[in-house]
Amino acid sequence: MKNNYRFTILVSIVAISGFSQGMLLPLIAVIFEKGGVSSSLNGLNATALYIGILLVAPFMELPLRKYGYKPIIIVGGGLVFTALALFPLWKAFWFWFFLRLMIGIGDHALHFATQTWITSFSPPDKLGRNVSLYGLFFGIGFAAGPLMTPLVNLNEALPFIVSSILCLIGWGFVFVLKNEFPEQEVKINSFFSMIKQFTKALKYGWVAFLPTFVYGFLEASLNGSFPIYALRMDLAVSSVSLVLSGFAIGSIITQLPLGLLSDQYGRRKVLMTVLFLGFCSFTAASFLEHSSFGLFVTFLISGMLVGSTFSLGISFMADLVPRNLLPTGNLLCGIFYSLGSLAGPVIGGLFIKYFQNVSFFYIISTLLLFVSFTIFMFGKRNVFIPHQENS
Repeated sequence: MKNNYRFTILVSIVAISGFSQGMLLPLIAVIFEKGGVSSSLNGLNATALYIGILLVAPFMELPLRKYGYKPIIIVGGGLVFTALALFPLWKAFWFWFFLRLMIGIGDHALHFATQTWITSFSPPDKLGRNVSLYGLFFGIGFAAGPLMTPLVNLNEALPFIVSSILCLIGWGFVFVLKNEFPEQEVKINSFFSMIKQFTKALKYGWVAFLPTFVYGFLEASLNGSFPIYALRMDLAVSSVSLVLSGFAIGSIITQLPLGLLSDQYGRRKVLMTVLFLGFCSFTAASFLEHSSFGLFVTFLISGMLVGSTFSLGISFMADLVPRNLLPTGNLLCGIFYSLGSLAGPVIGGLFIKYFQNVSFFYIISTLLLFVSFTIFMFGKRNVFIPHQENS
């Protein structure tokens, strides 16, 4: 009962965080595009969230081990709520860049602590299910986020106000949780010991960090660059938000089933399969990009296939690294996710600018094929089935 109550609160917070992220990327992309900001500058502004993640990531593990999960979540949630509330105060490129930076720092603290907490108390035979539920709730929030974009036609401040209120409500529930700490076998008291931890975790689980990179790239490029690409193909703003929601809805539909399948058949097999089929679906999108309905269908199918790559990557990482390295592994999942998220809008913005006669979707499909092949070639090393090891 205690675990279920705690788990419910944690995934609810993640859902609200997903809502704010899903809203911000297309919302600000559309506002800037309408304001005449170039696609490359638009992409640069979108990277602020992920620069914030990278800036704070190396410093997260020590406070988590020292103060526990709850204080880290409270600080992270507080930063996100405050930054969202400040957006309507001043519409300026660099002010919004700074606010997105703050949201990146807050979101990373929140996600790092919740991921590590969930992977630490989840029994091995239910790890895939629990992490997929974590991803499912994030996906539900993320699916709802882009639907706020048309509200800019009523009032630009309205989506920010709604999102900040929701974050404040979710933040309040964290205070009722009892604080806990990760396993303390590992002492991290210097920069060199931290680097040693990173090296160990990379040695065991590097291949599991690639799916989290892919998800970051997908999320940021689809929500940050695709709206610009779609508007330049004369798709309506309402159609863009609907197409984006198709991807998020697809990931919601299959998040739990894929998690359960990964518990039964192994994370590697499931990841290889969905990434390859995702390559096929995004290739199909390149032929249907002038049709709103065609894009919605291909985005829905793509979401069903690759919308779970982040949660599957976390579960795969938890299979590969020793239990006392789970905080480090989760940290690296966040770092690879943010690296992918940084690359997405920048590469997407430049691609739209310089390759106007080439489909935007070719970048995504090529990446999916490459990572699928990499997991096929190297994903079998050091893999163990957790319930067998612990039995």
